Amino acid sequence: MSYVTGLSCIHCGKHYTVDEVDYYCPDCGYEDGILDVEYDYDAVAKELNPAVLRQSRAFSMWRYLPLLPVEDPTKIQHLQVGWTPVYDAVRLAAELGVARLFVKDEGRNPTASFKDRASAMGVVKALEKGADSITCASTGNAASSLAGFAAAAGLPATIFVPERAPQGKVAQLLVFGARVFAVKGTYDQVWELCMEAAAEFGWYNRNCAINPYLIEGKKTVSIELIDQLIQQYNGEMPDWVVVSVGDGCTVGGVWKGLVEMNKLGFLPRLPKVLGVQAAGCQPFLTAWKNNAPLQPTDADTLADSIAVGHPRNFRKGMKAIVDSGGAFISVTDEEILDSIRTLARKAAVFGEPAGVAGVAGVRNAVKQGVIAANETVALLITGNGLKDIQSAIKAAGAPTYIEPELAAVKVALAGGSK
Repeated sequence: MSYVTGLSCIHCGKHYTVDEVDYYCPDCGYEDGILDVEYDYDAVAKELNPAVLRQSRAFSMWRYLPLLPVEDPTKIQHLQVGWTPVYDAVRLAAELGVARLFVKDEGRNPTASFKDRASAMGVVKALEKGADSITCASTGNAASSLAGFAAAAGLPATIFVPERAPQGKVAQLLVFGARVFAVKGTYDQVWELCMEAAAEFGWYNRNCAINPYLIEGKKTVSIELIDQLIQQYNGEMPDWVVVSVGDGCTVGGVWKGLVEMNKLGFLPRLPKVLGVQAAGCQPFLTAWKNNAPLQPTDADTLADSIAVGHPRNFRKGMKAIVDSGGAFISVTDEEILDSIRTLARKAAVFGEPAGVAGVAGVRNAVKQGVIAANETVALLITGNGLKDIQSAIKAAGAPTYIEPELAAVKVALAGGSK
């Protein structure tokens, strides 16, 4: 952590050394006292600059180690995190009505979601702290990613999920050997229970909203995006970066990574950020539209990964949109299901509901005049479609069942049935 200068509270502004606090500002509490990791960017620039990255053969999130709060690199696990592909999706761009569209497929990470970036960092910090157990609350992806990275480290993990969590994600938890509590309640109740249990039993707390180091892992997705656009697409930079929004940690991390790439000279101008929420759970959008404080809401959407009625990282999430001059937008569950098909058939990327919400978000933003037809968009697909097969089948429909006869094929092709 040679370039980390300390931690600062985004609410009261108080500064701490990394040894003073583990999670949040003790004066402001975990609701408001979210901490931000600060760096000496002049020193970072000597080790992390365009010339250095052009020569680097490290193709993972750890490629950006000078900009990450890692004290002991030997604690980094063997799993390949990051350097997920970026596609120039020409047919999808035409479908959505934008000039150019880059799709970054985060479903290609070890446990098939973007959350691996945060969990990889969380496990490193837990090991550096000498923790003998780790925990988190999750709607699914953060849980399965933590279970995977904890398994790699041989670190016992206790996971709290809502009982409605998709079975594909629960299966990952169990296969990786985590202790799993499927809680009969909302995600907000699950989160509070996890917080109580972590405090009671002394487990290292991976919950991104209160652990300042997790967002540092998340920010690598936008750092990496800019790096890849420079190296693979002649430095074509987006006017917009689009991401689905749940508790605010992801969009906050995306914005921090973009700001840092601008500070370090990789990014000549900062793009706007479009935060996409489900129509059945849009506390960020409501607060942004009304210029009002957070009002927790119910969570009524099939996109479980963004079904967060009480976002715990509201300040960083809102700051990302406001500071970037971007916007929040909502999409219906029907539009999300349509986007599963659209992304797969126009760009050959299979995403889960929350992962593809940005596709519908771009379409709606173009219709509303938020994104112009001559602009370039980078779309982050945060999770693989195999995470939620039920939604995928609902979106795509059932196969045609036939007898093992050529005649049955002919009947089916003619539109009939046998």
